Amino acid sequence: MPHEVRAVVAVKKGAPVEVRTIVVPDPGPGEVLVSVQACGVCHTDLHYREGAINDDFPFLLGHEAAGTVEAVGADVTDLALGDYVVIAWRAPCGTCRSCLRGRPWYCFDSRNADQPMTLLDGTPLSAALGIGAFAEKTLVAAGQAVKVDPAARPEAVGLIGCGVMAGYGAAVNTGGVGRGDTVAVIGCGGVGDAAIAGASLAGARRVIAVDIDDAKLDGATRFGATHTVNSRGTDPVVAVRELTGGHGVDVAIDAVGTPSTYKQAFYMRDHAGVLVQVGVPDPEMTVDLPLIDLFSRGGALKSSWYGDCLPTRDFPILVDQYLSRRLDLGGFVSETITLDQVEEAFASMRRGEVLRSVVVL
Repeated sequence: MPHEVRAVVAVKKGAPVEVRTIVVPDPGPGEVLVSVQACGVCHTDLHYREGAINDDFPFLLGHEAAGTVEAVGADVTDLALGDYVVIAWRAPCGTCRSCLRGRPWYCFDSRNADQPMTLLDGTPLSAALGIGAFAEKTLVAAGQAVKVDPAARPEAVGLIGCGVMAGYGAAVNTGGVGRGDTVAVIGCGGVGDAAIAGASLAGARRVIAVDIDDAKLDGATRFGATHTVNSRGTDPVVAVRELTGGHGVDVAIDAVGTPSTYKQAFYMRDHAGVLVQVGVPDPEMTVDLPLIDLFSRGGALKSSWYGDCLPTRDFPILVDQYLSRRLDLGGFVSETITLDQVEEAFASMRRGEVLRSVVVL
C-alpha cells in the first residue's frame, strides 16, 4: 500500500520550498523503503531549488540521510526490516566498464529506485541525487542503503552520505594523504572541514586551513587544522609556503571551486604535489594557467567525485571512527530543525552561519 508522508518539495525554479504531502510506493524489485530519522541540508539541495542542476521540477529535496529500513523488495536479501542505514547517492552497478575494471567509485550506471515518488495528484517527483530524504519516508535502490552501527546518532552519521564523505574522501581517497604529509585545505565549510579531519586522521603532520572568515578558521582547528591562514588580507600561497619551509604542501585541496582558489591550490603545492578539486564550480567558470607551469611543476591535478568513495566500504569506517571519538561528526551539526524550517536553513547557509542544519524527524 502506498504511503502518504510529509516532504519538502521545490515546486519551481527559485521559489521557496514547500512542505507537501507526497506518495511513496512500497518497494519493488531491488528497492527499499527507508523511514528517515535525520537529513542534512546541503548546498546541493539549494542548487536544485535554484535550477542549477537541471529543470526537472518538481524536486523532492534532501540526500544526506540516516534512517531505518521499513520494507524491502521481494528480491532484496542483504537488508532486513529494522536495519539502520546511511543513504548513499552512489550505488555501483557491478557490471559497467568502470566497475569491471575494479573502479566502482567511478560507476557509470549507479542505481536508483525505479518507481517514482509523486505528489498527491500523481505528478512524478525528481528525487535529489536519487534520494529525496527531506521526507518522513523515501524509496531508494537497495544498494543505496548502507548498513552501519545503530549506536551512531542519525543527525551526525547522516552527513556521511554526502558532505563529510566528499571532503574526507578528497583527502584520503583522492589525495592519498599519508603519514608525514603536509596539506592545505581552501574553504572551511562542511566539506573543507571534513577534508581537514580526513587529512589529520590519515597522519598528516601539518594541516593548513585557508579561508576568509576567522570564525570558520577557528572552527577548522576543532577538526585537526594545525595552522590557519586568513586569505582576505594575506596571499595564501605565500603564507602556505612560509609554513612549509618555502616548499609548499604535498596535497592542496580546493573545497571552494572557483578559478582563484584553484590557482591558489595549484601554486601552493610542492613540486610534484597533488591538487584535489572537490568544490563544485559554476559551469561558466574557466581557469587560465601557463602551460609551462603545468609541465614544469609536475604532480597531479585531480577532481574528487563524492570523495572517490565506495559507500559499503567507507561509510562503516567513518561511523567506527565517530563512535571511537576520532572523527567529530557531531561538530558538523550546527543546529537541528524540522521539515518546516528548511527554507530558513537555506538562508542561514547563504549567510555562512552554519556548517550543517539537520532536519530531525
